[in-house]
Amino acid sequence: MTVSHGLSKTATALAQREARKLVDELNGVTAAVIATIDGFSVASAVTGDVDPARVAAMASSIVAISGVVSEEARLGRQKSVIVQTESGFAVFCSVYRRDVELVINVIARDSAVLALVSYRATQLARTLADTSPFHA
Repeated sequence: MTVSHGLSKTATALAQREARKLVDELNGVTAAVIATIDGFSVASAVTGDVDPARVAAMASSIVAISGVVSEEARLGRQKSVIVQTESGFAVFCSVYRRDVELVINVIARDSAVLALVSYRATQLARTLADTSPFHA
């Protein structure tokens, strides 16, 4: 089944290229998944047995809950969420575009540097937000 995510071919190719760069360049990163706000994977790069479709679906829920918390606390529009665990962490960054909202999901082992992963995910969110939605 093919899911239409509303992202241009140019933006989709950029997302795929940047997801691969995150996984290849950052020590300890095991997955980078770019998904629609409703949980469908647009682009991904993974190592091991990470399922991009499952990551995309779960990230959608996490970002939705954090958005409600941000609104209720009157903190403004949510930008990112970090989930730290015993053996690693996950960074979720929202991407606000005119054509489609996206979520960047980066999963990393504890050997990764949280600040660096968070910075790179935020930079990718800015890049994707600035990519024109009108290229075919």
